Amino acid sequence: MSIDLVVPEEVDLTTLLDELRKLSWAAADVLMAYARGEEPPFGFPMHLTVEEGGDGPVSAADMAVNEILTTGLKNNLIYKEWDILSEETSKEATFQRAEYKKDWCWIIDPLDGTKDFLQGSENYAVHIALAYKQKPKIGMVLIPEKDELWFGIIGSGAWYENRDSSKKFVSFSDRLDLSELVLVSSKNHQESKLVNLLSTLSFAETKKIGSVGCKVASILRGDADVYISLSGKTSPKDWDMAAPHALIEAAGGIFSHADGTNLIYKKTNYSQPGCLIASHGKSHKKICQKAMEFFSVEEPKYKV
Repeated sequence: MSIDLVVPEEVDLTTLLDELRKLSWAAADVLMAYARGEEPPFGFPMHLTVEEGGDGPVSAADMAVNEILTTGLKNNLIYKEWDILSEETSKEATFQRAEYKKDWCWIIDPLDGTKDFLQGSENYAVHIALAYKQKPKIGMVLIPEKDELWFGIIGSGAWYENRDSSKKFVSFSDRLDLSELVLVSSKNHQESKLVNLLSTLSFAETKKIGSVGCKVASILRGDADVYISLSGKTSPKDWDMAAPHALIEAAGGIFSHADGTNLIYKKTNYSQPGCLIASHGKSHKKICQKAMEFFSVEEPKYKV
């Protein structure tokens, strides 16, 4: 295997990244067309029929980007011995969990931040991750409205590119004390347990952003320092977390459960429950310690 197992030995990393660039910018064109109510490129329909999975720009955009990415990965690369797990294909009636048993697996979210997309916000993204034996090795987050394509390769670093191929690298903030840290949080998921935890942590500021990928990108730019996900009745899925996880870890940050254990992918239900914390890493241990103190006292039955 090459480059610390981030790609199979039969795959040339440079060729793979070039192909992913093409697919990602094609996906950006499609999403921005749907977001603006314009005719989408590449022959995709403005709307889907009910039989196809819904009627509206989000369903159509999801399915179009899913088609671009999954077809591109299947048809444009010589190597075929990997699974492709997508949020959209997991919804299909023919989806079989038992089929996803290969060591290498693409984990894809064609549109993360659906509510932001509907609200006309720029904070929606496409997630693309390549995992090996349940651990993410490559993570990509495309933010179409910002003209940013983020790459994270475990062991090699992280950066983002614009469509003109200009490249910029990660710039974590220098904030260290919890009282100085800036939290990036969901706009639409604020359960009481999370509100109480954040009150205990007493961060300096909270910024509200929809997509997990956009949240992590804000940490990489230095605009924020920490993101916390706390599952309640539902849990985020692999496709929500895999690409942002690989991206921030490749940059030198940390993405873990509150007790410090690693996130594992391709488990039975593809869920990521518990308290998940992503940060620039400099204060990660302190954040986790204080979070665990909160759970031991306030929520002792909560499984982090």
